[in-house]
Amino acid sequence: MKKIKIHIRNNHWKEGFLPCDPEGEKHSTITSEEFEKGLSKYPEIKDKIEYLVDWDEDHYLSSMKEADVLLGWQFPTKNISEIAPNLKWIHVISAGVNHLSPFDWMKNNLILTNSSGVHSKKAGEFGLMSILMLQNQMTKIVTNQKNKEFVTLLSKPIDGFKVVVVGTGSLGGSMIKHVSKLGAEVIGVNRKGNDVEGCSKVITFDKLDEVLPSADFLYLAVPETEETKGLINKTRLDSLKSTCGIVNIGRHSVLDYKTLRIKLEKNEIAGAILDVFSHEPIPKDSYLWDTPNLIITPHISSDSQGNYIEMVLKIFFKNLKLFLEKKELINQIDRKLGY
Repeated sequence: MKKIKIHIRNNHWKEGFLPCDPEGEKHSTITSEEFEKGLSKYPEIKDKIEYLVDWDEDHYLSSMKEADVLLGWQFPTKNISEIAPNLKWIHVISAGVNHLSPFDWMKNNLILTNSSGVHSKKAGEFGLMSILMLQNQMTKIVTNQKNKEFVTLLSKPIDGFKVVVVGTGSLGGSMIKHVSKLGAEVIGVNRKGNDVEGCSKVITFDKLDEVLPSADFLYLAVPETEETKGLINKTRLDSLKSTCGIVNIGRHSVLDYKTLRIKLEKNEIAGAILDVFSHEPIPKDSYLWDTPNLIITPHISSDSQGNYIEMVLKIFFKNLKLFLEKKELINQIDRKLGY
């Protein structure tokens, strides 16, 4: 029986890309040891595969000539059907795949899967922390600290406050479970208006303008798609209360950061916590660094320290077993939707 050939592509860190620093590189690297550890739980498939752990372009072209499966994050998509004529399945180690769009490079029978689900526990805790930080005016307190101002800022418990969550998948959904248990009223926003545990109400994107004016918090956890790009624009930011706080752990393109900065400076938005940016690391001359009532986190809202790749490989090997059995894979990306 012909063995399935797997090319594992790691990426060295590079400014402006992910991973964007040495710590990020360490966090996202698949080593032979990690791969073998995951494979040991599936002894029935060990003799059916062979793999190469590679870096960037080192052996990419020669290995991909015969590869059936590609496991990695960042890779060139141009002419991939010619470079890898046998390629049948690509698994991405992240949940987001917008860096690979548009998906016109994919031949019709090529399967693309992601690692959705590995981020949910950490994202839920980070999300709850962010909402509570905004509720307790921590963005203003941090700004006051920078300005050496000791000002008493009081707050109420979050019970009864309205949280509008745009994107109720594994990231947003995990946060919703936490914050709803504290008594917050949660309005979910997703593409189909499907019910979500912890939400008192769920609406579709086209009804978003009906709930924004009453939101105490706006939580963004959507991927970048044609539908979500520019979703929270100036008009929608203008519709928010001046006491509203904003969190973005989805993608930067969803929210108008320049307008947000102006509104934070004018106290027309109470505070914001941003975890995703167009360029990472953020340039030292970025206007964001000096924006008041803003807390910047370096794209760490949903990544777990130490065991991220272990969790990714759990999904990959589950799918690899299905792939060998010629069954439908989980976490498949709909190229039309972009997630």
